[in-house]
Amino acid sequence: MGLLTIGAFARASRLSPKALRLYDELGLLRPVSVDPRSGYRFYAPEQLERARLVAWLRRLGMPLARIRRVCELDGPAAADEVADYWREVEADVRSREKLASFLMNHLSRKDEPMSPLTIRYAVRTDRGLVREENQDVAYAGPNLLAVADGFGGATASAAAIDALKPLDDTVPAGDLLNALSDAVERAGTAVRELGEHVGTTLTALVRSGSRLALVHIGDSRVYLLRDGRFFQITQDHTLVQSMIDDGRLTAEEALSHPQRSLLVKALHSDGSAEPDLELRDAQPGDRYLLCSDGLYTALEPAALREVMTDVADPGEAVRELVDLANSRGGPDNIACVVADVA
Repeated sequence: MGLLTIGAFARASRLSPKALRLYDELGLLRPVSVDPRSGYRFYAPEQLERARLVAWLRRLGMPLARIRRVCELDGPAAADEVADYWREVEADVRSREKLASFLMNHLSRKDEPMSPLTIRYAVRTDRGLVREENQDVAYAGPNLLAVADGFGGATASAAAIDALKPLDDTVPAGDLLNALSDAVERAGTAVRELGEHVGTTLTALVRSGSRLALVHIGDSRVYLLRDGRFFQITQDHTLVQSMIDDGRLTAEEALSHPQRSLLVKALHSDGSAEPDLELRDAQPGDRYLLCSDGLYTALEPAALREVMTDVADPGEAVRELVDLANSRGGPDNIACVVADVA
């Protein structure tokens, strides 16, 4: 079979001539011959396999730079690259789903009168018994509870928390979404300005009347004790959690996975990943625990629940939690906030 005109090649590959011209300019799919007088492009039949792969990857929504990488790999490696991309898409969809839920909840109840709640809280951080410095930061106030676990230096976590502190002023329900957006933007900018190779997780609850807005990125966590039930309300942004979500790893296997601490989302200099946002109704009697991974990796959920259930005073609870983590070796920095809703 001889060379194919751009029109024939477009029909065979299911790519438009306009797309083929673009891919030629980008070096992704170059014709084997170009008529010097007319500029007409000609393609070889053996290029159809690559062209059809490009077409399918575009239908997935894969960016052209990522498609180029896939096309340069052999079969198994290319398949792994597509799998990695699709996991990122699914994670993004889950994040967008949470944002859509947040927006619907926020907008449908924006003008509802809210009965104010009070919060009793305590906060504690600790270097642990192994680390040379403490890169964890925690904050608690009447309207803001937050923890951040920095990497590459302690400044990133402190900068992120400082950026959220204006939220400790009273935030009217109608301004909550904009206030959160501004605070997250400030936090991201503050971390990026610190330079390369630094970053932080950031997890916070912001009170507005009887509701709590959750801002979360990374693998710090929020737990809730309500009516005797103790459960995690955040989802870790880690590689192993994405593997659990995909069914490739069990929760038990994740505990000993060598990459269990590898983050897939955080505030750092290399990108602008968006945090999860969620709006929650707070109820009198609720007890919240915000903590870095230095606490929950040292203590199993049963131990966390026992302290949260049995130790009534928030100040005593945070002391007990930190002391227990250190009694188990204190392998990492620890930050925790315990808050009671009344």
